[in-house]
Amino acid sequence: MIQRIQTFFMVIVALMAGILPFFLNLWVEVDGVEVYAQNEVLVSAAFYASAVLAVIAILLYKKRQNQFVVNRLNIILNLFLLGFFVYRSLSLSGEAVVSEKGIGMLIPVFSIVFLVLANRAIKKDEDLVKSVDRLR
Repeated sequence: MIQRIQTFFMVIVALMAGILPFFLNLWVEVDGVEVYAQNEVLVSAAFYASAVLAVIAILLYKKRQNQFVVNRLNIILNLFLLGFFVYRSLSLSGEAVVSEKGIGMLIPVFSIVFLVLANRAIKKDEDLVKSVDRLR
């Protein structure tokens, strides 16, 4: 059903991935220029893909197994995005390009947490349905 707690978690992920990266800076370069998601094409595409996957998972509320799989794909996408941010911030030697990390780099972490909570709730619903089917 659409009014379940996992829907709430996925709405949070969709809003965080679709809106926040374009208002919170990802990092600040040495010359003081703040870099947002719209400045990096691949990063903005990954954030949009994460938001779209969360909306698709919300719309798959009748098919819990497919919803679970889409959330797993979204977790993998957010892990790649997080890995890119870690690589970008640590691979540069001696403050060459990235001077300061922004709060926007934490968005994939929060997204992963909410997606794991949503998957846990989906699994609990699936177990409940299976237990009721056994009684029939």
